[in-house]
Amino acid sequence: MPSTPQQPINSGFGPRSTATDVLRGLDLSGQLMIVTGGYSGLGLETVQALAAAGAEVIVPARRPAHAAEVLDGVSRVTVDELDLGDLESVQAFADRVLDAGRPLDVLINNAAIMANPETRVGPGWESQFATNHLGHFALANLLWPLLAADGGARVVALSSTGHKLSPIRFDDLMFEQGYDKWQAYGQAKTANSLFAVQLDALGQDAGVRAFAAHPGGIMTPLQRHLAREEMIASGWMDEDGTVNERFKTPEQGASTSTWAATNPRLHGMGGVYCEDADIAEPTEVGSPNARLHGVDAHAIDPDAAARLWTVSAELTGVDAFAGAGAE
Repeated sequence: MPSTPQQPINSGFGPRSTATDVLRGLDLSGQLMIVTGGYSGLGLETVQALAAAGAEVIVPARRPAHAAEVLDGVSRVTVDELDLGDLESVQAFADRVLDAGRPLDVLINNAAIMANPETRVGPGWESQFATNHLGHFALANLLWPLLAADGGARVVALSSTGHKLSPIRFDDLMFEQGYDKWQAYGQAKTANSLFAVQLDALGQDAGVRAFAAHPGGIMTPLQRHLAREEMIASGWMDEDGTVNERFKTPEQGASTSTWAATNPRLHGMGGVYCEDADIAEPTEVGSPNARLHGVDAHAIDPDAAARLWTVSAELTGVDAFAGAGAE
């Protein structure tokens, strides 16, 4: 099956479009969706918009009681328990969804941690790679029977321009030779994009397509580990705390993943990195906007995607496609 070109399709939306904007006119009644981290920041906006359009949404949360409180009053939303940094928790959540047996229309891998102090989870895994990538990798593979049940399901992995900070460090995935919080975040965001590339390649025969989505710069709880001084030095805000005008609101930030998950024009497409509610262009290397826009080649490289898939399956012990063409 031909691959989808990594180029915009003139979606009609842009950087200031909101999740509500991209869903306008769509009836998602009867669709079942899962949004990880769907109780704060971008995830909360995504869940509210999808539910308002008629979807039934499961929100797995590390703090389910807190999530239930936040989402109280939002119709068609169910909260469950999930810690992406704990594979036993991932398995238990997946088992509960599988036991219910209902086909899954959309999985949005939204939850993430960013630039946190060095932390080890599970068998000593670096926490950003483990939480942002490996937990979601295991979740999607465990839920594969429900994604493939009816054909036409979509999986959206939230990446970011953070992917530009690091390719996959196959020789030191877990930063055992020295930790750098931003390189670790960059590797995890590259992993999210490559996951979408390979899942799309493997899942097409079952009618399942996958997309990577960059939400844009947004001030959300994702920044919890960053000092104010660091955000000022990075140009994210000024000394008075005024946020850089290029930053989006959470409602705008939720648009790209929501668009990738639902837009009818993307039927038959997949395996691409999206931004500003459209398919992104490849990074124009050397341009003034190279750090802020476009997707770097290492984040959509099919060979790196296949290699990462194999490594991730070995680490997690989960692979829905074992023996079916995964390299």
